[in-house]
Amino acid sequence: MSSQVTIKDIAKALGISASTVSRALKDHPDISRDTKDAVNELAKKLHYKPNAVALSLKSSKTNTIGVIIPELVHYFFSSVISGIEDVAYDAGYNVMICQSNEKYEREIINAQALLSNRVEGALISISKETNDYSHLQSIEESGIPIVFFDRVPDGFDSDSVIIDDQKAAYNAVCHLIESGCKRIAHLSAPTTLGIGKFRYEGYREALKAHNMAYNEEYVVVADSFDLAAVATRKLIQLPVPPDGIFTVNDLTAVGAMKTLQKMGIAIPEKVAIMGFSAGSYSDITTPTLSSVDQHGYEMGTKAASVLLERIEAKRNGPGETFYVDTNLVIRESTKKI
Repeated sequence: MSSQVTIKDIAKALGISASTVSRALKDHPDISRDTKDAVNELAKKLHYKPNAVALSLKSSKTNTIGVIIPELVHYFFSSVISGIEDVAYDAGYNVMICQSNEKYEREIINAQALLSNRVEGALISISKETNDYSHLQSIEESGIPIVFFDRVPDGFDSDSVIIDDQKAAYNAVCHLIESGCKRIAHLSAPTTLGIGKFRYEGYREALKAHNMAYNEEYVVVADSFDLAAVATRKLIQLPVPPDGIFTVNDLTAVGAMKTLQKMGIAIPEKVAIMGFSAGSYSDITTPTLSSVDQHGYEMGTKAASVLLERIEAKRNGPGETFYVDTNLVIRESTKKI
């Protein structure tokens, strides 16, 4: 016998048909007591358990929700996953996690996997390569409710759970200005991503509010550790280098900090650094990193709760946008006001 005992295994051992075994296990009146006893005794002896997938196909309910995230290793997304799992498991749902690795093609495969596994709902944060959403529209058109979180595409009548990226960026840059920075650079995400666009707009809005000139040389698309290292070196080599850097995420901030330290530039005395996400890097850098706390766990719990309301038909109608609060966590990489 295989480790996973099936109805066919029991039928073969007893010399009867699989349908007879199936009916005996369900206590069908057409099956004799002797046959029922023999089937149940052998099922117990072989530790037979009903196939969960087969049962879900019959009931049309899998009790599984799917999640697509850009990167599992990212502290923010791992925090979101923790929040999702806590809410889902408390409600009796399993969670299927897929990682796009920031790749559009892989995100398509992820979407197909969710459909193939007949998930009852999907929680999705798009990759930075994604600008064609037909694979996500296929999920929506199949009747599976979607809740987008953090990175939200245009053109969907689905719920979304986000932060106010523009406001959070504005507050972060205002802190740099109010602590004495006169020339602030921005290491940004691609503006094709909503988070890149809105954090950039918050940066510009803060400069304008403080009557500071915008310098296009100070804005560089660099949203990873390696890209930040290259961008920071170029910024510092400008005739008039920045004295503050606002980064789109914490890993980018760490890349900028390490480069400045290799160049012998003191942080925050010569250049102040502000990150975004207040992740695990914030406390272990030297100096410790000032950042925007996105409250990833709270985003995960909210997104899962909103999705379960849709799945269980507790809320109908058009999609809504839900906001999670943010706050600044001021540490050693920025000057005290």
